[in-house]
Amino acid sequence: MTLDQLRPRIQALLDPFVRLADRLGLTPNAVSVIAFGLAGAAAAAFALGGPAVEAPAGGRALWYALGAVCVGLNGWLDVIDGELARAQDVASEAGDVLDHVLDRYADLVIIAGFAAGIGRYDLGLAAVTGVLMTSYLGTQAQAVGVGRLYAGVLGRADRLALSGLVGFAAAGLSRSLYGLDIVGWLLVVFAVVGHITALQRFREVWGQLD
Repeated sequence: MTLDQLRPRIQALLDPFVRLADRLGLTPNAVSVIAFGLAGAAAAAFALGGPAVEAPAGGRALWYALGAVCVGLNGWLDVIDGELARAQDVASEAGDVLDHVLDRYADLVIIAGFAAGIGRYDLGLAAVTGVLMTSYLGTQAQAVGVGRLYAGVLGRADRLALSGLVGFAAAGLSRSLYGLDIVGWLLVVFAVVGHITALQRFREVWGQLD
């Protein structure tokens, strides 16, 4: 079970934020763009806070914590934009495409920020392949008529939650295990478990189409 499947259960928490966004005159597309901006800010913070960049110890913790907050806000706004579109009765295929494109770019920049911060672009590349294949299988299921898939071990909401938690943890941890710190291991998880999730989604789609 992934955190994506909990969305219907947090509806009561979303409504006040949706109404606030509506009162502020924000459109769903504007919320999506703001969410992506926060992902970019998170990436920059993770890059600046990593050990591969010269920074005072206190500054390193602050950058990682700031990145974690931005990741959390990105995830929250990613839920708000769709709810706002339904509330304003402006949901459209164009808006859905924009949302998905910005989500994928957000995934890429956050991972790139983590990888740059620890100087491990190889792990960043491996993580990106797992994340993109997971997302691709989810949307490909929709394209072939099965419906949007959120199933699997590690969905986007799970990745954002882990990214935020690791950001906060990295602000206070400097230990390494087998040569990797907590950020490095996060990228390993994204790579390995991401592909496992993609295969789970492939199996489910294949089973419904076969």
